[in-house]
This record gives sequence, structure tokens and C-alpha cells, in this order.
Amino acid sequence: MKITAIRHCKAEGQECNAPLTAEGEQQAKELTAFLEGQHFDCVISSPFKRAIDTIKPFAELNEQSVKIDERLAERILSAEDDPNWRDNLERTYIEEHLKFPGGESTFEAKQRITSFINDLQAKSYKSVLIVTHGNLLSLMINLYDPSFGFKEWELLSNPDAFLIDAISKDVSKLWVS
Repeated sequence: MKITAIRHCKAEGQECNAPLTAEGEQQAKELTAFLEGQHFDCVISSPFKRAIDTIKPFAELNEQSVKIDERLAERILSAEDDPNWRDNLERTYIEEHLKFPGGESTFEAKQRITSFINDLQAKSYKSVLIVTHGNLLSLMINLYDPSFGFKEWELLSNPDAFLIDAISKDVSKLWVS
């Protein structure tokens, strides 16, 4: 199974209902053109508005519905305001069981994404398009390429796209911003 994994386009914020910026809306159109001609057995998005709006133009053009899966939602590092969030996020790439109040550990997030991928494989899909968030995308890639960590997360763009071959465990970057 091949997974085309997309990080959402530029958004106005981090909350679940944050819309795309004007630039993000333009990026969604460019992403649609980039994906033109590709066929996907299904299109699945995080429930967050910015993820859905990223793939909506492609889905509409190709007359495909967008399925929503909670397991693609943004990873919550902590429910508390954390001025050191970036340093703490980096720590979670090393200490996978480290968990902050109200947050999700790297280990838990990887279990969530593994469950999602296992369900896709059980349905015998050949090609799937998903839209998620930067941190979860980086952890998904890390499942197949353990060298992909915090530094690589820092280099992700909005949007970004990777092709993951779940059988050969090959990961390749598709989007060059």
C-alpha cells in the first residue's frame, strides 16, 4: 500500500477550527494541480478545518468524498500553555514516553497512527491520500525511517507531501517548496 501523506496548507492558527490563510487557499489549489492525474482508493483527513480545506479542492475536482479520521488529528503536546514547547517537543522525539499534562506522548501518537495504517492495510487499499499535521506526519514517517526526527520536523513546510510505501518501508519527499 502506498500512502501519499500531506501536511495541511498554511493556516491562521492551531485551534481545530482555524481556517486556511489566503496563501493557504492558493496552496490548496496548487496542491490540487500537483496531484492531478493521480488516483487514490480513498481520501482521508484529520477532522481539523485546515486539513479538510487543504484537500477539499482536490476531492471536489475528482468527485471523491473526504473521509474524516480522528486518528489524523493534531497531536497535543500539553493542555497547558508552555513557553518552552519547542524544547519540550524536541525532548519527546528522544524520550518517547515523556508526557506533559493533558498531552500525548510520542509513543501514544505512534500507536494511534499505527492503528490507522493497520486499518488501511486490512481494507486492501493500494493507494491512499491522507491529510494531517506536521508533528503527526513526522511521527508517521519515523515509523518507516527512524532517522526522521525533530530536526526533520523543523524542515517541514506548509503544505508538504511524502510518499510512503508501507510494504517496502520507503519514504520519499514529493513536495518541494
